[in-house]
Amino acid sequence: MRRALATAAAAAAAAACGSDPTPPRETPLWSDGTHLRDERGRIALLRGINARVEGVFDVTFSDGRIPLEEVPPLTADDCRRMRALGLDLLRLPINWSGIEPERDRYDEAYLQRVDAAIACAADAGVHVIVDLHEDAYSKEIGEDGAPLWAIVPPPEMLLQGPLTDLGDRRTSTQVILAFDNFFATGDPHGLQAEYFEMLEHVATRWADHPGVIGFEIFNEPIVGFALVDAFNIAAAEVIKKAAPRKLVFFEPSALRNFSDVVPPASAPFPTPGAVYSPHVYTFVFSSDRTRLENLQPADLESSVSLARFEADAWNTPLFIGEFGLGPPDPNADLWMDVQSELHDRYLASNAFWLWKENSQASWGVHDWDGTTWTERPQVVRWLSRVHAARIAGDVVENRWDRTTRALRLEVARGSSAGVPHVVYVPEASATTFTVTCNDVAVTATRDAATGLIEVACDGVLAVSP
Repeated sequence: MRRALATAAAAAAAAACGSDPTPPRETPLWSDGTHLRDERGRIALLRGINARVEGVFDVTFSDGRIPLEEVPPLTADDCRRMRALGLDLLRLPINWSGIEPERDRYDEAYLQRVDAAIACAADAGVHVIVDLHEDAYSKEIGEDGAPLWAIVPPPEMLLQGPLTDLGDRRTSTQVILAFDNFFATGDPHGLQAEYFEMLEHVATRWADHPGVIGFEIFNEPIVGFALVDAFNIAAAEVIKKAAPRKLVFFEPSALRNFSDVVPPASAPFPTPGAVYSPHVYTFVFSSDRTRLENLQPADLESSVSLARFEADAWNTPLFIGEFGLGPPDPNADLWMDVQSELHDRYLASNAFWLWKENSQASWGVHDWDGTTWTERPQVVRWLSRVHAARIAGDVVENRWDRTTRALRLEVARGSSAGVPHVVYVPEASATTFTVTCNDVAVTATRDAATGLIEVACDGVLAVSP
């Protein structure tokens, strides 16, 4: 009875906000087929972060080989700081090799470390996507992903750290063959069947965890689009049976990271509660650095607008699961500010890559000097900005201006039904921000821990830092 009443209340709130009144199946967020929505029916725009976590991102060996890289721990201070910066989502990469190091034996100690990372985020009010992650297929031949027993054919050479040759590993014969055999039509080696059993185990474990909003099937698969689509559809069904009230996040082929487009789907994604989750790295990995050096804002719109088109073809919300670049990259400030404008305009949730890194590159929110982590003000400025976190009503415009750093949110008159919007205001603007509703000044109280304000505004809401 309690669940029925809650479902009915959510449906009523959705109808009041002008959205699809179909009762949601997923919690705490659900999909209406275009957007993520919260328990009051408001559009939920998540602003998130990826974090590789010590003991969870599996890059160490038990046979004496040198670990591939150093991975930092995730502390309660990290999680609270994420939330204070306006980041309300953690995309948490976990690895098949850690979950099932030996066939049909799940490592409970590893899963407890994942439990701890999820609890860290949840305790700070940060939602979690459990991301089944791989880079170059496996730590044994690449960086992370599958266990040794799931590499077909067996590797001719096992690799170790330090990881200074990831680019070469990604295109090595060992890695390419491993991908080809895993994704082969008909699953001739039984690898997908094994993977689905592992997915079921993972989804079952966190099926009822209130901090977990869903599960991501497979990070950056390097095979053709059709093979990835077929795999995603089968895997999503497995996850949904094990965790029917959670979202399922699915990526296209990682070829999109370079092409910025994939063939659109010819039919909606068959599993309810699915979320399309491409990555956007326009020009970032190009060997031709002049594309970034000569960057114009219009150059970046196509990838995001096409991602929205692709999500609409699947009949799913859009979540940009990875985006970003390094602070030293040419035009890094412009690239990130334009991405922020575009993600807001196309109503896309996102997760920046990444929180901390001390082993590969100079990316991340923090700098590492070998002893101490220090926040980079430049990256904090990219991420910690005024943005709409929850939108009540039918959106006419959601525009963040990279010059003024102000938000203009307009909803159709009469569509919000008195339900408040939720807006994040960064701590740097805690005492200076202004709010107007239909050009009339409004007083809003900012929560010091989360930076959030709630404002009921039927029409045009403007928030300036």
